[in-house]
Amino acid sequence: MTTDQKPRTDDELRSLAERAGRELEDAAAPEILRWAVDTFGAGFCVTSSMEDAVVAHLASRVRPGVDVVFLDTGYHFPETIGTRDAVAAVMDVNVRTLTPRQTVAEQDAEYGPRLHDRDPDLCCALRKVRPLAEGLENYRAWATGLRRDESPTRANTPVVGWDEKRRKVKVSPIARWTQDDVDAYVAEHGVLTNPLLMDGYASIGCAPCTRRVLEGEDARAGRWAGRAKTECGLHG
Repeated sequence: MTTDQKPRTDDELRSLAERAGRELEDAAAPEILRWAVDTFGAGFCVTSSMEDAVVAHLASRVRPGVDVVFLDTGYHFPETIGTRDAVAAVMDVNVRTLTPRQTVAEQDAEYGPRLHDRDPDLCCALRKVRPLAEGLENYRAWATGLRRDESPTRANTPVVGWDEKRRKVKVSPIARWTQDDVDAYVAEHGVLTNPLLMDGYASIGCAPCTRRVLEGEDARAGRWAGRAKTECGLHG
């Protein structure tokens, strides 16, 4: 494994990401992660919502002790926090928990209670987008668990791309996987998953803005149900 010490401009990183996205489009997930680790070393991390630990598990096999970044918004289901703690306890990863600048109580005092109902975009910006931006400052590349089959808004997710908002390389090693692929990997390797996945939830975010999905709905339909909002801002 090498550690990326060479300074690169944004244009160089963008070109690197776009070239890797083309060259690795048909590569297996471990190969994509190997490229990221070899290219960025300690400047690479995995982000996880703790819906499952598939990408964290894949990355730990390539780079034991890899940083896994988790956003604790203050609104998570207890099962999500429990999954994070279990991942930290049993997997060869270094879980880093990020928190917003304000507690829920402090945010309520400044913006009023239940901001997530009145202005979910602002709530996500304060409790997700800004903490992640700050938490990724020391990394040059980050991995996500995005998959193309999750929703129409994610159908064009590259396996490696350029995150224009954060000026970083964004790696989505399982972008081409289906839910069946995820299920098969979980079963084969005994990967930890959030218990809510067995209780009707297909995509798990903050408790106030997440519901079970109905038959025939896509996996993201349970997020911000009844609103035009489909993403929290981390990926779009």
